[in-house]
Amino acid sequence: MSDRSVETLLHELVRDIPDWPEPGVTFRDITPLLADAEALQAVVDALTELGRSLAGGPIDRVLGIEARGFILAAPVALALGAGFVPVRKAGKLPGPTYAVSYALEYGEATLEMHRDALAPGDRALVIDDVLATGGTVAATARLVGECGATHVGTAVLLELEALHGRDRLAGMPVGALRRL
Repeated sequence: MSDRSVETLLHELVRDIPDWPEPGVTFRDITPLLADAEALQAVVDALTELGRSLAGGPIDRVLGIEARGFILAAPVALALGAGFVPVRKAGKLPGPTYAVSYALEYGEATLEMHRDALAPGDRALVIDDVLATGGTVAATARLVGECGATHVGTAVLLELEALHGRDRLAGMPVGALRRL
């Protein structure tokens, strides 16, 4: 690892794409970060440690939210010795699912998770790339609850503070590697 901190790596390798996917929205593009093996390893390591800290105990499953959360959550799950669970957009998972609809900063969406993805009592850590309004994380926490599992925390790369997503997640352990 170089002398660059994770926050510096995120500053240097996450680019802003204005007016995408809609006018007025600034998309945070993490593909340059993902293309840098050293930076990706540093981020996975940092998310793993943040997740351990938030959970305050064992983690049985790591949930990745479609789509960029998948990329980050799977290696975090391996590092924690936990299983990986994908949380997908509606209609993407075969078999019986739980579904939760929620508001985005620029529309509405529905997330789904297999009904058998978590067992009652499982301790689930959520990983995603960006915390914006908090709707996606709140919806995922509801899916965890539908399974009878416990949401032990959410770790993200970036938190967009101006959108007040943490306010919507009152009482939930949330951590970000970088707050903007």
